[in-house]
Amino acid sequence: MIRTTLATISALLALALPAAAADDFIASPTLRASVTVTADVVRVGDLIDNAGSAALIPVYRSPDLGTTGTLTVAQVLSVLRAKQVIGVMTGDLKEVQVTRLARTLANKDLETAVASALERRFGLGDAANITVTFDRGVAEMRLDASNSGTLQPVATRYDARSGRFDIAFEIANDSNPTPTKLRFTGTAIETVEVAVLTRDIERLDLLKSSDVTLERRPKAEVTGEPASRDRSIGMQLRRPMRAGTPLRAADIVKPDFVVRDQNVTIIYQVPGLYLTSRGKAIESGAEGDTVSVLNVQSKRTLTGVVTGRGQVTIQGASQSAPMAPAVEQTSSLKRDEAPAPAAAAAALARSLIEAPASPAQIAQAQIPQARVSQAQAK
Repeated sequence: MIRTTLATISALLALALPAAAADDFIASPTLRASVTVTADVVRVGDLIDNAGSAALIPVYRSPDLGTTGTLTVAQVLSVLRAKQVIGVMTGDLKEVQVTRLARTLANKDLETAVASALERRFGLGDAANITVTFDRGVAEMRLDASNSGTLQPVATRYDARSGRFDIAFEIANDSNPTPTKLRFTGTAIETVEVAVLTRDIERLDLLKSSDVTLERRPKAEVTGEPASRDRSIGMQLRRPMRAGTPLRAADIVKPDFVVRDQNVTIIYQVPGLYLTSRGKAIESGAEGDTVSVLNVQSKRTLTGVVTGRGQVTIQGASQSAPMAPAVEQTSSLKRDEAPAPAAAAAALARSLIEAPASPAQIAQAQIPQARVSQAQAK
């Protein structure tokens, strides 16, 4: 029985020895080629696998937040031996790279956080229209990677007159119950997108695409409704303006189709009759404006509506027929009516050219034409 027991023990030892040897091989400490840390110190467990009880021993100060440092293998082994860590497997490694993780807050992220904290408060509008400038140039900010929370404003002060702000934020920290605190000061101004002149523009100049660009300007600089770029192109200014001036909707008008002292065509038009005469504009006007013109033949001043470039139609006349430009006095009758005698047509033309602006006079002037047409029809 004793022999049997000894044989059993021997067999168990024989089985256990290879397993122990295998465990020893797996547990051998091995140096890492690339190390990533989040704390401000590098520990033995960061540098090697299977560090065992030595894993928490600090050996180096971590690189700056968001940066990578390089160590030669000889340097690492020398430090590890000083910490009583020996027998580290290095393989073919020549150096070890250590990277410290960080959370990077770009300047744009910080501006957005400040604008959001001020949005629709203190008389300001949407965050997208608030331009933020920090007292100290903030290109970007790096925080420990454990600061994973959002920027939460906890104290906000703003002076509407000067645009000065002072805002404190907190960020939740995964490794610390106390949140990280940040504070920023600077100026925040509400802006609007407005069309701005790229060159000096005279009043009669038509605005071209190259004359107008879009910029963001402080809202206080643009009194009234700002003009859009699309709305400005092809329009005229109410007054001469210099390059760099923001445009308001009140600054632009439709282009003048008639300019003061310009030779124009005066149009008299009623159903069945279309007359034109030469005239001179007494005042300028855009399409649809009412202006005064001088009939150069009768020397009478008439009031009409600008209906095209260099064209003025006498008020009360029908717009049903096309108003093609003409330079000489003309007349026409409906196709289904016979032409009137020369004397009647001359009297009708004279009546319209010398007198005519009221609908009553135009209607009276048509009576001879109607009588002539009836006589011919008989």
